[in-house]
Amino acid sequence: MWQWFIALLVAGGTVSSVKIVNQGNEALVEQLGKYNRKLSPGLGFVIPVFERIAFQETIREKVLDIPPQPSITRDNVSITVDAVVYWRIVDMEKAYYKVQNLQAAMVNLVLTQIRSEMGKLELDETFTARSQINELLLRDLDIATDPWGVKVTRVELRDIIPSKAVQESMELQMSAERKKRAAILTSEGEREAAVNSAKGQAEAQVLAAEARQKAVILQAEAEQKATVLRAQAERQQQVLKAQATAEAIQIVNQSLKSDPHAGDAGKMLLAFNYLDMGSAIGQSGSSKVMFMDPRSIPAALQGMLSITENSKP
Repeated sequence: MWQWFIALLVAGGTVSSVKIVNQGNEALVEQLGKYNRKLSPGLGFVIPVFERIAFQETIREKVLDIPPQPSITRDNVSITVDAVVYWRIVDMEKAYYKVQNLQAAMVNLVLTQIRSEMGKLELDETFTARSQINELLLRDLDIATDPWGVKVTRVELRDIIPSKAVQESMELQMSAERKKRAAILTSEGEREAAVNSAKGQAEAQVLAAEARQKAVILQAEAEQKATVLRAQAERQQQVLKAQATAEAIQIVNQSLKSDPHAGDAGKMLLAFNYLDMGSAIGQSGSSKVMFMDPRSIPAALQGMLSITENSKP
């Protein structure tokens, strides 16, 4: 009977001495109330009655949710800030023996750091410098938790909420700013429209002036060409007329030489030409009135006839 009882005690002690530590966890073993060793993931053994598992925790990264915390900025504005902290245990012995209730200690530490950093900034800076605040919090928290065997890997501010009165004031400010921007955009649009209209009118006037100038130039060129053509035509007409007159005189001279009785006809022809010349002079644009003594006409004819007789061979 006693043998069975002893066997059961031995079996129970053997079973209780076997400890299995899951992957990603570590366990601290105390011997008679004093830290002895650390069990890694896998199968481990402890001495019943003399040793026990004092603390077992994961060494994987964990998320610490920081509740909303009221803070005061440098310009005395009340805001509420919350955050999340990513951390993990790198030294299990320090995390258990250096601080009591590690997670509560970290929450209080983060809240204190957030209040400290928010008090250094004005309200507008808290919205624009969030990444810088995260970096500062990460650096400070990593240094502060190093004695606890904790590594803070990341800190993120989630919400920065001003008080209701400040929100209303910010909304009024933003509304006024939007109205101002709308007024500026409207005025700029009207100005650009006026400038474009003025440019269009100026360009239209320039094009009209250029068109009129080209028309005047073309008209002047056309008139010049017409004048040249008229002059050429008149000159050609005069040349042809002179050639015809020369040929007629030549024919008359040949006739006078061949026919002795044609002298009287030549005299009459010269007299008629003289009269035609006077008529042409009277019709020209430069001479409006021609004075001729009727009594001098016979004398003139007589003179021309005498010239003709003297010119005969």
